[in-house]
Parts: sequence; C-alpha cells; structure tokens
Amino acid sequence: KQWYQRRVRGTEMSGEIELGFLSIVKKIKNVPTYFAEELYKSMKGLGTDDDQLIRIVVWRSEIDLVEIKGAFHSLYAKSLADFIKEDTSGDFRSLLLLIVK
Repeated sequence: KQWYQRRVRGTEMSGEIELGFLSIVKKIKNVPTYFAEELYKSMKGLGTDDDQLIRIVVWRSEIDLVEIKGAFHSLYAKSLADFIKEDTSGDFRSLLLLIVK
C-alpha cells in the first residue's frame, strides 16, 4: 500500500470520504497514472463506461494524453489504442482512435 493509504486508514475518515480523499491524493501524486487507471476502469469487464472514456480522452488530449498513454502501457502492458480497439466499435471507436493516435 502507498504511504497515503496507510495514513488515512485508521483515521476518522471512512467510506466515500476516505475513497474521495485517496483519489485526490493519488491524482496529485501522479496525474498520468491516475488517468491511465481511470481509463482502464472505464473499459474493463463487461460493458464500457462511454461517458468516462470519452471525457478523459477528449479532456486530456491537449494536456497530457501522451504521458497517460505511456503510463497506461506501463501499467497494463498493452497500448491504450489496443484497449480501445477491443472494447469499442463503429464511429465511436474511430473517433477515439483518431484522438489517441
């Protein structure tokens, strides 16, 4: 566990407040890794969280998408584009791939 996870656990924070706090700290600590993990969560398992996927890809496309793609590949040993190809279809897939490449 990360140092901030150990420090928060055992405090008066719990439930949603604890998860929210940990999410904020994690994002501040490493922005590209945070968004890589959020992109993975939006595509893993059955179904895709289309809103989350497009929100992150479009929002971060001009800021740090290159770093996010690198973090994604480091974490999951697969490119973000490959994940998108496997998890989406049609015009939605084409649009996302244009932005990601």
